[in-house]
Amino acid sequence: MFDVTVIEDPAAAEASLDPIRARLLAELSQPGSATMLAAKVGLPRQKINYHLKTLERHGLVELVEERRKGNVTERVMRATASSYVISPRAMAGVEPDPGRAPDRLSARWLLAIAARLVSDVGTLITGAAKARKRVATFALDGQVRFATAADRAAFAEELATAVTTLVSKYHDEHAEGGRTHRVILAVHPSVNHDTQET
Repeated sequence: MFDVTVIEDPAAAEASLDPIRARLLAELSQPGSATMLAAKVGLPRQKINYHLKTLERHGLVELVEERRKGNVTERVMRATASSYVISPRAMAGVEPDPGRAPDRLSARWLLAIAARLVSDVGTLITGAAKARKRVATFALDGQVRFATAADRAAFAEELATAVTTLVSKYHDEHAEGGRTHRVILAVHPSVNHDTQET
């Protein structure tokens, strides 16, 4: 089971967004059978089996074991990941494009950049899993509290200058065998997920 899986296929995304199937995915962080799930969710076992087959067809759940119970074979399933992220690629044609209106001060542009990040990293994870390799990445996540809007603006300017200097130092356009990497930095107000206030 992976920690996070990125869903790129539109049909798999649709399957995962169904409220019953989303509940089943959550319940299947631990292996379970249709009978066990029916008791937890309060639905008939046949209906649970229908949803499990759909999730299995899209690679969102997998068979862990089969158990004989009388004349019935009970299938024990589990989710293929602890959590799922739906890639913007699942909505091809309407996914955000950061190239459309680059404005580094726009929250909507930041969202388009984040969508591209999810899409790109999802593609890298999928390819790396098939090749049985790891993806070389690095991320920072932290918080800073600004006293004033002017301080925030000054911080953003200094950060941009520092990153530009670092990129200039290490970027080699003509490096044989070199590999291009994308650098994304973002500053946005923190969200308190307990109260949904910023």
